[in-house]
Amino acid sequence: MSLITDEIRAAASEIYHGDEICQEKSKFLLTEMGLPNGLLPLKDLEEAGYVKDTGFVWLIQKQKSQHKFEKIGKLVQYAKEVTAVIQPGKIKKLTGVKTKELLLWINLSDIDLDNTGKIFFRTPAGLFRSFPVEAFQIEETIVTEKKVEIDPPKAVPVAATAVEEKKEEANGDASAEAKEEVSAEVKEKEVDKVAAAIAVVEVKEA
Repeated sequence: MSLITDEIRAAASEIYHGDEICQEKSKFLLTEMGLPNGLLPLKDLEEAGYVKDTGFVWLIQKQKSQHKFEKIGKLVQYAKEVTAVIQPGKIKKLTGVKTKELLLWINLSDIDLDNTGKIFFRTPAGLFRSFPVEAFQIEETIVTEKKVEIDPPKAVPVAATAVEEKKEEANGDASAEAKEEVSAEVKEKEVDKVAAAIAVVEVKEA
């Protein structure tokens, strides 16, 4: 039977749906309470909720899952629904979490920190084990964007541009004048040839 009733949902300060946002908010809450952010590595979360007045928190995943904390070699099982009361530095009334000791799965009920960098996991029977806090901490990677600097276009002085334009205009004018002079010389030569030819004809007729 689910511990998450309609009354609890109605009293919730925060409710989220979808794996990505639920993962983000659950890690944030753990960090805010001074607990390692990798303490509850559930998978495919569907819902997460938090009642700020009482500290009651719940996580619902698609199906139960297991996770091995590699730094301590411990296997932990998480039910489809995990609930707890969270306070600064501790988790109380934990449900849905079991740890494997030898061949047995043992329920965990409380988790708390001390001032020596140890985290304690306690069972309903009063048994407990302690481990380094670092074993449950996830190093979050920060992606930095590389800035590409683009050199600004080089400014061309207005005066220099004007000089270049005048040079081009002058070269164009000179070229046109040279073409006109060559054309005039050609015309003069052709006129001389025609005049010489007429003179020859007149001499012959005489």
